[in-house]
Amino acid sequence: MFRYFVQRLLVMIPTLIVISIAIFVIIQAPPGDWIETYIAQLVAQGEAVDPAKIDFLRKTYGLDQPFYMQYLKWAGGLIQGDLGYSFGHSMPVNEVVGDRLSLTVVVSLASILFVWIVSFPIAVYSAVRQYSVGDYLFTFLGYVGLATPSFLLALILLYFAKEYFDLSIGGLMDPQYMGAEWSWAKFQSILSHLWIPVLVIGLPGTAGMIRRLRANLLDELNKQYVTTGRAKGLPPGRLLVKYPLRISLNPFIADIGSLLPELISGSVIVSVVMALPLTGPMLLEALRSQDMYLAGSFLMFMAFLTVVGVFISDIMLALLDPRIRLGAGASK
Repeated sequence: MFRYFVQRLLVMIPTLIVISIAIFVIIQAPPGDWIETYIAQLVAQGEAVDPAKIDFLRKTYGLDQPFYMQYLKWAGGLIQGDLGYSFGHSMPVNEVVGDRLSLTVVVSLASILFVWIVSFPIAVYSAVRQYSVGDYLFTFLGYVGLATPSFLLALILLYFAKEYFDLSIGGLMDPQYMGAEWSWAKFQSILSHLWIPVLVIGLPGTAGMIRRLRANLLDELNKQYVTTGRAKGLPPGRLLVKYPLRISLNPFIADIGSLLPELISGSVIVSVVMALPLTGPMLLEALRSQDMYLAGSFLMFMAFLTVVGVFISDIMLALLDPRIRLGAGASK
């Protein structure tokens, strides 16, 4: 197990390197760069373009250097914790991002907990009580959750909260705490606003997880070993928890690697609709303006979450499911 752990850990390094190269190539693929976008904005505003200033900006931001030099400069900064320089904001990416990364992580982790806490008992109940009234009700709600776009649910909640309760549920904290230092009052304000975006962002994932876990558990409950266990007189609760439920948890564990980046990327429109200070809207604007260091840092952050999530899910699956043979591939 330790050898497998080390091997999976070492594989993460070349994986992240390849991903960083792919991200930088894709960001640089569109014709032009941020300087040309800046020139187009000046021309659209009727301002004169000073060639000397343009050359100065290219040298200042390193855009006159070869592609590989720009990549090495950016990748070397990432290793040292320097996310680069944002052209559009004229300041380091670390300062531009500010609290957005931490708030995004908080919202995403809270959404994952919401997905697991809500979907787990509902899926188990629906599988154990198949074709009951509760099963039909939860199945219907699951289909509604899958079919309802997150931004539409956000708009509905915003409307009803304002129209019938005179509440503003947009944003992630009260206005006076925007840009303020962290304090207990600011943390409480975030908690009071957190449940709405968590509900909106986490509902589609919850509905999908209920369907997958219910289907897996039903498949296990109909297998011969469960029938044999019932015939031998095993208590239903013990029989359920010890084997079928344990094996059916694989989707929960396997989804760790993809669920977090999916929530982050899927919350872009919701963040715009609900005025959430998350990374989604800033990433969208950075891609549109070709602010490559800002966009690249965001994408690299999501890639890092994916790689780490897959690593955690692989380790947990190996511990949870005895059918996974860690050394089978290496011994052949």
